[in-house]
Amino acid sequence: MQVKNFILKIRWASKLYTPVILGVLGVASACESDQTRKQRFLLIGNEALLKQDFESAVKNFNAALEFDSCYADALNNLGTVQFRQKNYAEALEYYNRALGCMPDFINSLFNRANTYYELNFADKALQDVSRLAELKPDSMPVYFLQGLIHTKMREYNRAKASFRRALVLDSKNTELWINLGTVHFYARQYDSARWALQEALIINADESNAYNALALVYAAQSDLVNAEKFIAQALLLKPGDSYYLNNRGYINLMKGELQAAVEDINQSIANGPANAWAYRNKGIYYLKINDAEAAIRLLKQAADMDPFVDDVFSYLAEAYWLAGNEAEACKAVKESITRNESRKLRLSYCK
Repeated sequence: MQVKNFILKIRWASKLYTPVILGVLGVASACESDQTRKQRFLLIGNEALLKQDFESAVKNFNAALEFDSCYADALNNLGTVQFRQKNYAEALEYYNRALGCMPDFINSLFNRANTYYELNFADKALQDVSRLAELKPDSMPVYFLQGLIHTKMREYNRAKASFRRALVLDSKNTELWINLGTVHFYARQYDSARWALQEALIINADESNAYNALALVYAAQSDLVNAEKFIAQALLLKPGDSYYLNNRGYINLMKGELQAAVEDINQSIANGPANAWAYRNKGIYYLKINDAEAAIRLLKQAADMDPFVDDVFSYLAEAYWLAGNEAEACKAVKESITRNESRKLRLSYCK
């Protein structure tokens, strides 16, 4: 069985724009204008947001809105409060309100695109990014986010073009090189992936995610010796990282070292319970010990958590076959083919 695709943590700071009021605003007085008052509350709210004091931030942004119910800066920052707490639906409402008040507000357009990305509304995210590119054609973060969206949509050629355009604007950005390497990896262009990842390491030899990604590339080519070497370097730089632990667990699965594998995967889930790839890998573990019921449960959970998880349906087909459920096994095979999963599974009885 060819070793394929465990998990690369595609990294992006998900920068949310919170405007800073320049200058020092005076102490409140009876002569203060509404404009000054709302800016004062906005500034206090921004400071609270920087300290992760969300309750105080919300209180002050709402106070600013009492002076101007269509104050786009305050609405945008209320969205940021919700985004930082992973309340994406609530964040979207505030960004929509901000853009209703100021349709081409750069901060809210970017933040809403980020939110659509998190909510898996890729088409809507691209619409906002396209508008941002018109308004800010020389903004690196716009093309960075555009590349991430195309990656999530599995539009790898477009993703590569976006990351390359971003690199023209910021050639020393290691995150861009890593994400470009990631897309080459997903497109199974392994030499190009290695080149991009080495470029990241030339810029910063301590970039743990570049080593993590190189481990992916070597594992995809069944070179588990180099895969182990690079994942060990990633974990040396960032011990306990849930993604890296999961990747090491997957390598151990492929080596047949099941106890070491499940220990890493369990620790990965404990450190980062939202990582769908770890649940997929635990499903593979159960498949290897012939526990079909547990494998089916975990593989279905992984598929429900993140539609981008690769190979989950090919393994799910095996689990259903092990359980004696040929009908569901064939459905899973067809879904695997539809998704163009990396691991090519064919069951002879499926038509």
